[in-house]
Amino acid sequence: MPSYSASPAPAHSARPLADHPAATVTVLGLGPMGRALAGAFVDAGLRTTVWNRTPGRDRELLDRGAVGAASVAEAVAASEVTVVCLVNYDAADAVLRQDEVEAALKGRTVVNLTADTPARARDTAAWAAAHGVRYLDGAIMTPTTTIGTPDAVFLYSGPEDLYRELVPVREALGGTHTHLGEETGRAAAYDIALLDIFWTAMAGYAHAVAVARAEGVTATELASFAQGIGAILPPLFAESAVDADDGAYSGEGNPLTSAVSSMSHIVHVSESHGIDAGVMRAAEGMARRAIGLGHGQDGFIRVAEVIGRRRGQPAPLGRLRGESRGHRPPSMRRGSIVVRGR
Repeated sequence: MPSYSASPAPAHSARPLADHPAATVTVLGLGPMGRALAGAFVDAGLRTTVWNRTPGRDRELLDRGAVGAASVAEAVAASEVTVVCLVNYDAADAVLRQDEVEAALKGRTVVNLTADTPARARDTAAWAAAHGVRYLDGAIMTPTTTIGTPDAVFLYSGPEDLYRELVPVREALGGTHTHLGEETGRAAAYDIALLDIFWTAMAGYAHAVAVARAEGVTATELASFAQGIGAILPPLFAESAVDADDGAYSGEGNPLTSAVSSMSHIVHVSESHGIDAGVMRAAEGMARRAIGLGHGQDGFIRVAEVIGRRRGQPAPLGRLRGESRGHRPPSMRRGSIVVRGR
């Protein structure tokens, strides 16, 4: 599956991992991703304690040298750093927000790699601060098979000094690590936005396969041409990002009025075969809404500004080209994004 790559992590200390004060780590949650994380820590020589609600998932890790804990409180008390990787923040809250666990975590560090929303990340950071727990939020952008290899990609947000302290944890996991800023919700915001790209793209591809097959074209016949369409997107993303940040929305070469024409053809062919065209109708509807507001000659990225307006909010004036855009995220090298098993 595709994977998404970020900028290289800063240079690390040459100190052996086992000699570093943060070289003890606990992993809570032993789904596919949790087991991969714990395995990478064990392989790197970190003293690794593991816990999972469902018994038995730690067997292979114990054979490799990890230590099992009978309870969450015992697990977090065993290490300076606890890495949480559960299905969502409801599960994380149920595990962490217990009196005995909160007491054991006081003065220690939690790195939460559970996927959820930016608001939930901020709420967990507030809980951690109230209980004397040091907290870093994160997102894993590549599949389990990349963990511990150069292909792994991790995003983080929260205190930068804490991020920099966690050298052995980051080095053990391999790959690229990027700190996105001190606002706790930023890693989750990137995660949500990037998964939005992935799943809407996959929905589009699944729909395209259905339409092609209805017209006698096999998925295999379509695939090489679909890959060509995919290759067009990275430079379009970069160009559209500049337009969106500058408020330029240039439609030179492909204005919205042209885009809705091709969208309507897709809807017509799909529905003529009895294929649900809801996704394309939604895209066409967003484009027609922008046209109705007088943006017919703008590029498709104008849709982001239109759908992002709050009710009653006027359109932003936009910035002149060359005006400072303030903070920019670290550069991201080309790659892809996947769904991670938890």
